[in-house]
Amino acid sequence: MAKTFIIAEAGINHNGNIETAFKLIDAAKEASADAVKFQTFTAKQTVSKNTQKADYQKETTDKEESQYDMIRKLELNEEQHQKLISYCNEKGIKFLSSPFDLSSIDLLGKLGLDIFKIPSGEIVNLPYLRKIGSLKKEVLISTGMANLGEIETALDVLVNSGTRRENITILHCTTNYPCPYEEVNLKAILTIKEAFKLTVGYSDHTLGIEVPIAAVAVGATVIEKHFTLNKNMEGPDHKASLEPNELKAMVTAIRNIEKALGNGIKKPNKSEIEIMKVARKSIVAKCKIKKGEIFTKDNLATKRPGTGISPMRWDEILGRKAIHNFEEDEFIEI
Repeated sequence: MAKTFIIAEAGINHNGNIETAFKLIDAAKEASADAVKFQTFTAKQTVSKNTQKADYQKETTDKEESQYDMIRKLELNEEQHQKLISYCNEKGIKFLSSPFDLSSIDLLGKLGLDIFKIPSGEIVNLPYLRKIGSLKKEVLISTGMANLGEIETALDVLVNSGTRRENITILHCTTNYPCPYEEVNLKAILTIKEAFKLTVGYSDHTLGIEVPIAAVAVGATVIEKHFTLNKNMEGPDHKASLEPNELKAMVTAIRNIEKALGNGIKKPNKSEIEIMKVARKSIVAKCKIKKGEIFTKDNLATKRPGTGISPMRWDEILGRKAIHNFEEDEFIEI
């Protein structure tokens, strides 16, 4: 199967500190992720000043602080973006970022990104979708909170704005941090694939690494997973993120699952050919049989190894005459 594209989602877990962002890139590279993804936004264009925090944000940050004030501290400017891109190039890992407003789309376009990730909240943002679509790049679109009709409309907007349909990958997602297992609904990956005939991935917000691994087994071709340097750091997303050792374990497990999925053709593997001789059985003499004696179920048995006549020919052998004397356990010959 094709290699799963694994995105280590640094997001805003840099806490506005460029040195922390560099360390996140190091951790993503060490884990062998294919890409490390940040978030690009300006608070002024993304949220109104009286916007409340999500419940999970209230639990992990100052309850009295507005969402505007919280994310304003997490902005990355153009110079910082350039430094991060240069560092990713130096380390040999792909830089990605999700834009959250129109000016951020322009910035990432200016910086030369060839893949644009649309976050779940923007799937119903018509001006945003049109701008992304007009860039004619590869698109990853998260579908948290969306139904099939909303996904279909967003795809139509992107395609009508200039993006080739085959360049779009839909990411199944549940927008809840952390997401409980009963809300994951991995089978929706199959539903989305069948409905739109496009490649489908999975953006994960569960705790642990089991679900993204299972998503690959279900058919996800892209995996996106939040990670942090330390879950105990201050900030809204750290607690629902993997630490570096967990990220590395997830990547390793996904690569193992890719190998295990195989090509879907059911036949003996090369390693099974020799084992087949030992594990299967042959028709043998259950006791001493004299030449000319009739083979019956009373004087025949099936035993290992499987290098003689197959037990599948049992009915064919019954009723025949022994062509010579057979000792107990000797392969039957006809």
